[in-house]
Amino acid sequence: MTKAAKEKDKQFSAYRTLAQQREAHDPAWLMNLRAKAAERFEALDFPTTRDEAWKYTSVAPILKTAWRQPLALEPAGLSLATLTPFTYAEARRSQLVFVNGHFAPEFSVTNALPVGVTVCSLARVPAETSKLVSRHLATQADYLDHTFTALNTANLHDGALIHITRGQAVAAPIHLLFVSTENALSHPRVLIVAEEGSIATVIESYVSLHQAASFSNAVTEVVVEAGAVLDHYRVQRESERAFHVGTTQVAQERGSRYASYVISLGAAIARHDLNIKLNDERTETEMDGLYVVTGNQHCDHHSTIDHAFPHCASKQLYKGILDDGGRAVFNGVVYVREGAVQTDAKQLNKNLLLSPNAHVDTKPQLEIFADDVKCAHGATVGQLEDEQLFYLAARGISLERARALLTYGFAEDVISKIKIASVHKALDHAVLEKLHQNLEVN
Repeated sequence: MTKAAKEKDKQFSAYRTLAQQREAHDPAWLMNLRAKAAERFEALDFPTTRDEAWKYTSVAPILKTAWRQPLALEPAGLSLATLTPFTYAEARRSQLVFVNGHFAPEFSVTNALPVGVTVCSLARVPAETSKLVSRHLATQADYLDHTFTALNTANLHDGALIHITRGQAVAAPIHLLFVSTENALSHPRVLIVAEEGSIATVIESYVSLHQAASFSNAVTEVVVEAGAVLDHYRVQRESERAFHVGTTQVAQERGSRYASYVISLGAAIARHDLNIKLNDERTETEMDGLYVVTGNQHCDHHSTIDHAFPHCASKQLYKGILDDGGRAVFNGVVYVREGAVQTDAKQLNKNLLLSPNAHVDTKPQLEIFADDVKCAHGATVGQLEDEQLFYLAARGISLERARALLTYGFAEDVISKIKIASVHKALDHAVLEKLHQNLEVN
């Protein structure tokens, strides 16, 4: 047996155990889905740097590690006090907590949610909602051609469901908190369905309890129906020894609005793919991202937005701050298909290098097959400007504080768009702490 085959067999053994344990409890459609995904996982190879989409990111360190995959909730060492630093005030009564991919009901509260909103574990879906889950689950995320998605789907035993019924407006943000513990492999799964005319805000966050290694292989599927409005925050603050691979697949229908805010601060290796399909006219999409890499961290962001219909608009701004030997990758593709006239698409990636050893590979792309469109894309890689530093120094500001102010200002372009006060404040402090800066921010 080859080394790669041995690794796949090791990763797959947990699925076999899990399937045997749950065979008598799960519906037939879910067992069939897992079996199909498992078959695809066995047929696929893990990506390597020979694959164009993974050219600058090696997953070899992930595959070399001997992970443990908990098959049940392990609450030992957990308490409300240990989780409080990772929660947000506005979502304290609309929060689901998962530990190593398993639902933790004792730390989850949903009593702030109105009738017509379902927020629950996928393993505890009410009978009246089961048809909706079977209709949408694994329809956006492609497990046929993507190894990590196939692995996640083969291990699909739990996860989070958010279902907002037609016309329902949810005032409180809904927080999904995924916690990893030492040396654990988990496969977080999220399904969000915002029905026609609904309005909601979702925070999806990934954290580590300790500064130990772990591996999160996450998949999120989002359906935004006609006229619905969804703000979606994805915050990754795992240990700098952790590994994180995440995929977010979004389908937007006519007249919908989807705003994505992706923040990546943690993990030794972090990869996130955000793929959005605009399935009808007059959709609006905003994609904002901030990544901060220090030490020897490696962060990779890939995105695609598929303009298949006329009169749609998308805007993307991703900013990166790199220090020490940090490395980042940005690859964003905007497709404008034939007939998608009056598309308005903008894409920009800006990077700030604070160290001569930091490195970024950036590749914004436009592929346009229609006339009468407004499209623009660009990328910048630079350092703090001497003129700005001298300007602040001339006004009595120390060089260290001037660097901190300018770096914070660079990040604040993205953070300022965050509408939830406690999330905004937490990320302000997390970014400054990561960069070893001491500024008073509101």
